[in-house]
Amino acid sequence: MSSLITSEIRASATEFYEGNDLCQEKSKCLLKDMNLPNGLLPIQDMEECGYVKPTGFVWLKSKKKTDHKFEQIGRSVQYSTEVTATIEPGKIKKLTGVKAKELMLWLTIHEICTDEPDTGKIHFKSTTGLSRTFPISAFVVEEKEEEQKKEKLANNGEVDVAVAVKEV
Repeated sequence: MSSLITSEIRASATEFYEGNDLCQEKSKCLLKDMNLPNGLLPIQDMEECGYVKPTGFVWLKSKKKTDHKFEQIGRSVQYSTEVTATIEPGKIKKLTGVKAKELMLWLTIHEICTDEPDTGKIHFKSTTGLSRTFPISAFVVEEKEEEQKKEKLANNGEVDVAVAVKEV
């Protein structure tokens, strides 16, 4: 599959970032700024992400596809190595690279939106015409969890342990 991210799109990007940590932070911030849950796109090992503000076009590129299970709703989702979309407040349209498992089938998700006024629900629409509604809370990553992950990474996966030393 050829990339949807051309050099022209990269050149027109209002925001462009490289590296997993920075892309994780910026993608969550963008979702939050657009009144969408910050855990909606839990893509791992991101290489780059970008945003073209005038058109709302956004992309996320990763080293490998990401399989994720949203535990609160018991749903599995696959994120391709390249996810693209057009984003606006409360809505993600023209989404590519995201599939959700429904029964035994993987369905391509092409639109995600929240209600206006806010009802606490988020809607997912597939290219087949099927749609599902879930609580927004199932896609929110608590800030404390994020901080713990950052601390763990900063310590190379080691846990800080305070040790009392008594002199004899």
